[in-house]
Amino acid sequence: MKQSLVVATAVSSFFVTATTAFGFSGQAQAFSFSGISNGTWGVPTPGSLDTNPTFTGVGTNTFTWGEASAPSTLPNKLIFDGSSFSGNTDSAFKIGELKYFNETVLKGTSVEFVPLNLNLSLSSPVGINQAFDFDFRLVNTPNIATNPPEANADFVFLDTNLSYKTFTFAGDKYTLELIGFNPDVPQFSIQALEGGTTTTSVYARIKTIPEPTTIVGLSLLGIYLISRRKSFNF
Repeated sequence: MKQSLVVATAVSSFFVTATTAFGFSGQAQAFSFSGISNGTWGVPTPGSLDTNPTFTGVGTNTFTWGEASAPSTLPNKLIFDGSSFSGNTDSAFKIGELKYFNETVLKGTSVEFVPLNLNLSLSSPVGINQAFDFDFRLVNTPNIATNPPEANADFVFLDTNLSYKTFTFAGDKYTLELIGFNPDVPQFSIQALEGGTTTTSVYARIKTIPEPTTIVGLSLLGIYLISRRKSFNF
């Protein structure tokens, strides 16, 4: 029994030391940044029921979709306005403003997803320009006259998955993550009543990407914890 305890102690010392060394060697350094953003909409993806998708604005900051149901109405519209920003890595900051106009359009003329090509131009540290791609899901509900207005509202959902693109500063890698429409609580969708408009800020953070050595260090820590638990099962 004592021999197991001695071995466990030796193993624990080795793994804690190794994990600490790997963790520190792979840890990205935080930095302060400032810059300006802008965004353009990409080619949308129709849904399975969108037999006649209608849209405009690819390559611009204003995207419309759906065929207006009457001459007096307009198609749905999204406008993304970039903004200046500043902050620290892994902290929330406003990256732009989204305007959503919800109109009444003909069935089968909508789209389901539209990508936003979001460009980050950093003035501090200077010389870093990188574009990131994010998807927005557009939910157009059927309008039923007997429903209350809220039941006929349409929605825009934000895909908050990390972009696969990265940039390097001072030898460390970073990426951009959209965190929603509220910096304090999770909010990943907005809605607008028929004929209504919703305007909201979009928040993001520049996120550090762990180096392989950090991942190895975490793996070593897991192995150590398992071995330590087994060592004390007398």
